[in-house]
Amino acid sequence: MAQFAESVSELITLLAKLPGIGRKSAERIAYYVLRIDAQEAIKLADAIRAVKEKVQYCHHCFNLSENSLCTICQDPQRDPSQLCVVEQPRDLLQLEQAGIFRGHYHVLLGRIAPLEAIGPDQLTIEQLVERVREGGFREVIMATNPNVEGDGTALYISNLLAEFPVQLTRLARGITSGSVLEFTNKEILADALSGRQKI
Repeated sequence: MAQFAESVSELITLLAKLPGIGRKSAERIAYYVLRIDAQEAIKLADAIRAVKEKVQYCHHCFNLSENSLCTICQDPQRDPSQLCVVEQPRDLLQLEQAGIFRGHYHVLLGRIAPLEAIGPDQLTIEQLVERVREGGFREVIMATNPNVEGDGTALYISNLLAEFPVQLTRLARGITSGSVLEFTNKEILADALSGRQKI
């Protein structure tokens, strides 16, 4: 039975470990790498190496950065009274692309997930509490994902921050514009009803 060359097999095995990449996708990517010219393949390898060598977590908010402070923490135009708490740097990026929020962020680097053995001490919750304790924030927006773990994490943090003179808020949730009630699940409907607004 024909087998892959050892180096190709190793590449496929490593690619298959990436999230969302199964064995078949890993094989397609490996074949793509074999087809492109050497310069392109080396640029890809160099980009992976550069990310691992240069990118770190911002010492202040834990966003991804090539410096000790990320560009958001360095920006004097940001509103110093608002702090938005997100689970991952990719969540921060999504909010930034919306172009509405102009405050500061705090990245938890995950969420409390007891079934996965992820507790509060494995996140940056202690650093968040310290930032709020130092003062200056008027509002802390909990922007964790709207699922069981995200809601649990937001509740845990809200309890820790309750002693501080800050307004604790949560991202609004509910029915997407253009959707039909008949096809909306009960959790979204419950969020929409509890978060209803005056018209």
